[in-house]
Amino acid sequence: MNAMVLERVVDLLHETQPLVLRELPVPEPGPGEILLRVATCGVCHTELDEIEGRTPPPRFPVIPGHQVIGRVVACGDGVAGIETGSRRGVAWIYSSCGHCDLCRSGNENLCAEFSATGRDADGGYAEYMVAPAAFTYSIPDVFSDAEAAPLLCGGAIGYRSLMLANLKDGQILGLTGFGASGHQVLKLARYLYPKSPVFVFARSEKDCDFARSLGADWAGGTTDNSPSPCDSIIDTTPAWLPVLSALERLRPGGRLVINAIRKESHDSELLAGISYERHLWMEKEIKSVANITRADVSAFLDIAARMGLKPEVRSYPLEEANRVLLDLRHGKARGAAVLIP
Repeated sequence: MNAMVLERVVDLLHETQPLVLRELPVPEPGPGEILLRVATCGVCHTELDEIEGRTPPPRFPVIPGHQVIGRVVACGDGVAGIETGSRRGVAWIYSSCGHCDLCRSGNENLCAEFSATGRDADGGYAEYMVAPAAFTYSIPDVFSDAEAAPLLCGGAIGYRSLMLANLKDGQILGLTGFGASGHQVLKLARYLYPKSPVFVFARSEKDCDFARSLGADWAGGTTDNSPSPCDSIIDTTPAWLPVLSALERLRPGGRLVINAIRKESHDSELLAGISYERHLWMEKEIKSVANITRADVSAFLDIAARMGLKPEVRSYPLEEANRVLLDLRHGKARGAAVLIP
């Protein structure tokens, strides 16, 4: 099979070919696993964090990709209820231990043995992949392969972020950053909280226009003042400026939800200027998002199917993965990108 492989950590400001096209053996499913022929795989900012070493894989080489839609080719021993030829999805959560207190309480995303697809195990930038059957999902028929892939990360993690925002219908939601996850959260918020205004803080006028076209009540720059303070703000950026700016734009008692697996360091010096009075006082809260659970993915897929949520998707051949990643790194991507083997 063909696969785009990460063989080392690189700096994308200097390296234009972080992944290498390799011909590899088709993997075989072990006990409890299924083999998928990959139909499409979404591209996520977390891949940049892996490539540049902010959340590096524990081994090299590794095949990235954690928004995978495929057809079942074969099942390992012990797999029941999944038919050959059926369509399944694989998300960021590849596995967890299943028996610790966190797993048993429904917080498998916080398990010390959490394993991530495309980082700790080979992912979907390939023609085939294996995955634990219990950590795969049936995909509603209403979605095409390309539409379904971004739902498995940008959509599912956006859903978890929105739940953690603790918003009540009619309260103001802010979104800072407007990429693959942000644009799905906007659509989801419109469905779940129809009375809630949504304000978008973005780094470019192009992103602001995109947000307005999807129904944002207001869109402006990262540090612009919104028409009113927000009750909750979800940050989906890799930078620190949006965090500090968002904290200043929260109402007293408001909550900032940071949806990022890692933050980049290029503007971390801004943290030295944090002001308790401006940024943190008045019982403001900060909540981070750590991974996702299977329940998040399943719940979101059900809601997305009922509301007819269709992400804005652009498709590319698998071999163009490097170009897509560089576009994402340099802020040229709009909506969600998917790779087609």
